[in-house]
Amino acid sequence: MIPKEPNMLLSYINLKLRDFYSDFKALCDDLDISLRETEEKLNSVGYFYDKEKNQFISQN
Repeated sequence: MIPKEPNMLLSYINLKLRDFYSDFKALCDDLDISLRETEEKLNSVGYFYDKEKNQFISQN
């Protein structure tokens, strides 16, 4: 099950990106989750997807 709380979701997504997926779109497709909704939820707590690093990072 995918966490709903944004900070837990961040940890979950970054772990999956690091260990299993080459990019965020592949993760979303494989887990059948909305790329836009997931990205918006993480953006709302100040984290944005960095394609080069293949992880969500803080923009602060």
